[in-house]
Parts: sequence; C-alpha cells; structure tokens
Amino acid sequence: MGINNIILEDAKRIAEELKKELSVLEGKTFLVTGGTGFICSYLLDVVYYLNENVFKNPCKIICLDNLANSKTTRIDHLFSRPYFTFINQDVSLPVNYQENIDFIVHGASLASPILYREQPIQTIDANSLGTRNMLFLALEKKVKSFVYISSSEIYGDPTENNVPTPETYWGNVSSIGPRSCYDESKRLGEALCMAFFNKHNVPVKIIRPFNIFGPGMAKDKRVMSDFINNGLKQEPIVMFSKGEDTRTFCYISDAIEGFFRVLLSDFNGEAFNIGNDEKEISMIDLAKLISQIFGGKLDVVQKINQDANYLKDNPKRRCPDLSKARNMLNYRPKISLKTGIERTIKSGLV
Repeated sequence: MGINNIILEDAKRIAEELKKELSVLEGKTFLVTGGTGFICSYLLDVVYYLNENVFKNPCKIICLDNLANSKTTRIDHLFSRPYFTFINQDVSLPVNYQENIDFIVHGASLASPILYREQPIQTIDANSLGTRNMLFLALEKKVKSFVYISSSEIYGDPTENNVPTPETYWGNVSSIGPRSCYDESKRLGEALCMAFFNKHNVPVKIIRPFNIFGPGMAKDKRVMSDFINNGLKQEPIVMFSKGEDTRTFCYISDAIEGFFRVLLSDFNGEAFNIGNDEKEISMIDLAKLISQIFGGKLDVVQKINQDANYLKDNPKRRCPDLSKARNMLNYRPKISLKTGIERTIKSGLV
C-alpha cells in the first residue's frame, strides 16, 4: 500500500471542493492520531496535496501512531517532507509535545471486529484514555478545533423506526457482548468530549462514520474488502450469512470531505453522522453487484464461519440520517456505490 493516482485524484477533488474552508490550514499545525490507518491517512493526503500544490506556507502535519496494528507504508511519502513529524507513541499514554498545535483529529482506534475482539483492553484504552489524553492536549494548546472520530456502532442495532438513524437516537447497545469493548468505549469517548466542552470549552466536534470504504482498506474480514479481494483474485465471493442485513456505504473521498467540513466548522459540542444515505443494499445484493463489476464471472457462495461471535450483536440495518450534516455543513455525498467500488478496484489498494 501507498499513495497512487486514485488517492491523489480524491485529495485534489476534496481540496478544490473545500478551497475556501481549507485555506485556514495554511501555516497552521495539524495533529492526527492513527494517521497510518485507512481513514486518517486520507486526511493527511489532503493536507499533503495542499502543501505541495496550493499553500505557500505549508501546514505542519503531526502523525501520532504506535504502529501496533499498522505500518507506515501508507504515508511513507510524507517522511521526506520538512513539514511532517511522526510520533511513535501509544495514544493511551500522556502526550508531551512542546510546540503549538492548532487542529487535532483523534482517530486512533481498533475499528476492525477481528482486532478489537483480539485486543479488547487496548481498544478500550485507545477510545477512553487516548481520548482523554488528546482532550487534555487540546486544552493545553488552546486548539482551534478538536474532532473525535467516533463510530456509527454507538447506535448498536437500531429499532426499525430509527433507521435512517439520526444523531438524537440514544442507541441499542449491549454492554457485555463481544462488540462492547468497541461500542461502549466509543460512547465513553463521546461523553469525555462533551465533558471537556462543557467544563473547559474545548472546541470539540464528534463524527460518527457510517461504513466508509475505498483504496487502502484493511483486509480484516469486513464485507467490502473481503468481497473486492475475492474479485481481484478471481475467486468466488464468500458470504458467512444469508446476506439479508443491509448497509449504506460511503466512498472515502465523500467521507473525508465531510470530516473536514466538521473540523473547520464552528459547531462545537455537536455530533454529526457522516456517510452516504443512498438506498440501503443487502449483503447478497452487494455481492452480486461486485460480481457484475468484475464481469459477472464470480460465483456467490455461502459458508459457515468458524468464529461463533462473527455475527453476534451484528446490526441488521445501518443507514444514516444526514439531515443535520446537510443542513448545517452543506454536506452532500457525490460518489455512487458502483463508482466507489470501481475506483477502489482500479487503485489496487485493497
């Protein structure tokens, strides 16, 4: 994995779409935790594009990551740049950084069900202690904006009348199930954000991403990366369920545009759904769509997963209500599911 023309095209589109908003980053300092990961590396790539093509006074980039479950490969192009600093550290430990910081995005987390079930305590630490540490850093540095990347998983398995799911929905989450280490610690992270906002006026914003996909996805047993990789290998698409559950999927460049709209807004103390509210698609129909994109040559087969907890507490539906982001941020996803899948395949970074 690394950067390529597809990712650069995405970064350029975001930079041009948000030219006015992103101009405030010029000459500032931008810290991102978990910057080697799928989502946060895209945030760094947008600033990289701006520094290389737009800004006369570059935005200083700081990436904090302990590399416990990732490598620097995705962001290796940044290490030769004088405006880039890499801090190899676990975010759950206090962060000591002497210089000024203007913007913080806290995205360090174990977001894969495979990883967070294997490392539940580390997952809780990153989402709770890590969030607390970054909020204290934001308070110390008097940052202009702080974004916490939460998760749509804080909603759990929403009731039928709460799909599409608005930010006002309190959630239907098990506190003791196999996913609880992730779901509940993300919820605690949100509570910490609001505590720092209410007590110390830290300019926090909360993002709840919904099923983001694109170049650079990890091979971690989530359906989109699994199905596309089956296709790239010309293998049958394997399903470990009947495929009845539904999701909406958001291509990464649309999501990152939404992330920057939140970060650079004045809506402190607010939570925003970021995703795509295009018609939900069942997993069986997603498998068929990907097969069609690969020329209709791939069989779709069902198998039994040996992991007993693979589907336990899995939401039946996942679809965001984007009314708040549309009305307050003018957020409009543009990339269709089919186009996003085609771009992901073309990138080869899956």
